[in-house]
Amino acid sequence: MIKHTENPLVFNTAIGQKKRAETVVPVQNTCPFCDVEHLTGILRTDGKKIWLKNKFPTLEEATMTVIIESDEHLGDVSTYRLKENREVFRFAFDCWDEMIQSGNYRSVLMFKNFGPRSGGTLRHPHLQVVGLKNTDGYGQISPENFEGVEIHKNGVTVTLSTRPIMGFVEFNAMITDLDNVENLADMVHEITAYLMSSYMEGRCDSYNLFFHHFDGQYICKIVPRFITSPYFIGYKIPQVSHPQTLAEIAQEIKLRLDKNY
Repeated sequence: MIKHTENPLVFNTAIGQKKRAETVVPVQNTCPFCDVEHLTGILRTDGKKIWLKNKFPTLEEATMTVIIESDEHLGDVSTYRLKENREVFRFAFDCWDEMIQSGNYRSVLMFKNFGPRSGGTLRHPHLQVVGLKNTDGYGQISPENFEGVEIHKNGVTVTLSTRPIMGFVEFNAMITDLDNVENLADMVHEITAYLMSSYMEGRCDSYNLFFHHFDGQYICKIVPRFITSPYFIGYKIPQVSHPQTLAEIAQEIKLRLDKNY
């Protein structure tokens, strides 16, 4: 059941317009995340990975930061080498956990947009870590949103939601101990690679990763993105694929994971 949203986030339109003017640029212009020499507000670095303050903090009562994953402009979680992907996840979780442990926020959200239907504005691979001062980012989330068809359970529990937040297909990779972050990274790598190659016969070109520090677990929800259902936009009614379809998708992923892990 989707509950009422307490303290909706306030979007600063003036900053949003400035962001669009400076980030939606012709392809011949330099990507701001490739132009490392002119980055400002850097909080931490590790090799080519950079954590910095968001240049366009469009949300009020929030601290917005960005993690640049790589110096490879067309890189992605779905295509990184295994070692590189693990290092990205370890760095990201360390940054996220630092903000959580600071105690300065009611909740700290981490997420990734990839592809034209994901809500992102820049192609260069990055995650966002956002500290919300007054809003509970998990206020509408329930444990049942991560339950479903079990695909894998060996250090990392992987499920396919039968009660998704939005639908239709939502994968969940869950750990209880940060020592298992690298195993989590492997699962997310395999699932995103599947979404970008085999899912819907290759018609999926976008996804989101939503990270949750919830109910004693660290969870990554992996959501392939298409046009959002009007049932959800207009009525907050999520949809889920038929049980047989979920079982077939779960079996495809299980075969991939069993083969490689």
